[in-house]
Amino acid sequence: MSAFINILIVLSTIIAMECLSWFIHKYLFHGPLWFMHKSHHQKAKSFLEWNDLFAVLFAAASLYLMYTDRDSLGYRFFAGLGITLYGLIYFVVHDWFVHRRFKTFKSNNAYLMAVRKAHKIHHKNRGKAKGKAFGLLFVRKSLIKTKSIS
Repeated sequence: MSAFINILIVLSTIIAMECLSWFIHKYLFHGPLWFMHKSHHQKAKSFLEWNDLFAVLFAAASLYLMYTDRDSLGYRFFAGLGITLYGLIYFVVHDWFVHRRFKTFKSNNAYLMAVRKAHKIHHKNRGKAKGKAFGLLFVRKSLIKTKSIS
């Protein structure tokens, strides 16, 4: 496969993962999988929470895809790579920046601040029902505050 197609597969997978994550978060995490996800909506009792097991499941799927296609470096390998990169982006933006699991990543970037604000809107409701803002990377334009130059 050409490098262009491989890059396209990786980028498409990242976008698809954001869409799939929104769906899974809204309908499964706040539905039948709430018993695990609720640890993320409660005050943290430790560094790890039950909700972190979802990351392990996504990582396993990604590794499986890359491993099964490791010899030919076909589309499954690059889809797995896209899932891995989405997981890395998710970890940096969600866990490191938004939830401050590590206190080293600060930013006043308008887009990142909108991501943080949307996620705070989501966490305002501590329960299973009536949630808002289930995505991470796609935020409403109205949340992005740009500085005007005068």
